[in-house]
Amino acid sequence: MNTAIQIGADPAGAAVSFDIEELLATRLLVQGNSGSGKSHLLRRLLEESAALVQQVVVDPEGDFVTLAGPFGHVVVDGAAYADREIVTLAERIRRHRASVVLALDGLEIEQQMRCAALFLSALFDAPREHWFPALVVVDEAQMFAPAAAGEVNEEVRRMSLAAMTNLMCRGRKRGLAGIIATQRLAKLAKNVAAEASNFLMGRTFLDIDMIRAADLLGMERRQAEQIRDLERGSFLALGPAISRRPVHVRIGAVRTSARTVMSGLMPPPSSSAGEMEELLHAELAEATRQAPPPPPPPAPAASQEELEERITAFAAQPAGEGPAGPQLPDEEREGLIDAILAEIAAEEGSTFLAAADLYRDFTVRCRMRGLPAASLDMTAFRRRFAAAFAGLGDLEPGLRAEVADLARAVPEDLLTPFLTILKAAAMEEPCPDDELLARAYGTSSPGRIRRLLDHFERTGLIVVRTDFGGRRTIAVPALNASTAAV
Repeated sequence: MNTAIQIGADPAGAAVSFDIEELLATRLLVQGNSGSGKSHLLRRLLEESAALVQQVVVDPEGDFVTLAGPFGHVVVDGAAYADREIVTLAERIRRHRASVVLALDGLEIEQQMRCAALFLSALFDAPREHWFPALVVVDEAQMFAPAAAGEVNEEVRRMSLAAMTNLMCRGRKRGLAGIIATQRLAKLAKNVAAEASNFLMGRTFLDIDMIRAADLLGMERRQAEQIRDLERGSFLALGPAISRRPVHVRIGAVRTSARTVMSGLMPPPSSSAGEMEELLHAELAEATRQAPPPPPPPAPAASQEELEERITAFAAQPAGEGPAGPQLPDEEREGLIDAILAEIAAEEGSTFLAAADLYRDFTVRCRMRGLPAASLDMTAFRRRFAAAFAGLGDLEPGLRAEVADLARAVPEDLLTPFLTILKAAAMEEPCPDDELLARAYGTSSPGRIRRLLDHFERTGLIVVRTDFGGRRTIAVPALNASTAAV
């Protein structure tokens, strides 16, 4: 079986081949500044070898998802799965020898690193009977194996670096051939880069990167200048899978392209400055006020978690319990319920507890006040607890009814931070900061709050505006109200 593929041609027009079988044992490092043709090279390599070996691509920008159509790669959207699901998918990928693209463009950098680390570690830890040969391509490898600590969480950085180190240092015996691509050699951890035996060095301009590239190619440092003169799509190649001496190669054509590709120039419109200014500012205020979201779809069947909550709530009621003593007037009964909910909401850390635990506490307090334990069912309790935490009791009755109508479109688990925003907007109070919203949501992750606000904005519930001074306001189009800037 011929395991060589043609990746391009040298300046004389002679074909330059790549031995995929040799690559499986010796790994590959690709380096080149943005625009040097690095992704084009990886695409050529993947397309030409797709029929020869299983391929796994860790794709932080979503550039390689177009391989799915003509070459049958399965696209795995990292943003759509939980940790355990990513690990399970990786285990099945090794078992079934599926070629996949792990698309991470829907995640922030820290979540990208964590997802890639779990995924690569699961590939590495697969059972011995699943150690089939596979090319594992990691684009923008300096993100996942940084040479120095950055702004990301240290635990996540260590996890990602360990996964990349295992791939490059120990992956060969498990059938994993690491192919890593980076814009900056200086930003890539040396113990990861040093494990590659094949190199493709593209255009780079910084002296520190040119010198390190020349060292890896076995060139004298005075020869490093030629790396700066390389054209887009041209690389200096060296390694047992390519050539025993550095060879200049121009990468061949590809059949697929990145989704974000931009080609050619496009002259701007011929409109005058006045016409363009009028076009940009036309109905600006109306454009920022989106229509209220459509009514929510019918509720799906109860999930396992919801069933457990219902069972817990039922178990909290003594058998045969009925009203304790004479029935209270509705107004007095509602006042007691509001007081109990306000007490629970005011307690430190209440929003971090499971809904079932909060509901159990509520039923106990009801019995202590002479109210039936089933004064509210679980659904009504979660919504009224959210209202109590947000302080909706301070609103006028008419405005409170508007807020309640708008909140019906929001799932119960997102209701507390949403009502906190609505109350601040309705009262024109300062915009809730991330700390308050995190406490309302029951989380300590700022990233989850950013994603939560993005979700509310995408569904048309709010409009977030941050001025150049960093002050944030949140408008609620349906109420025609906005928070004060903070």
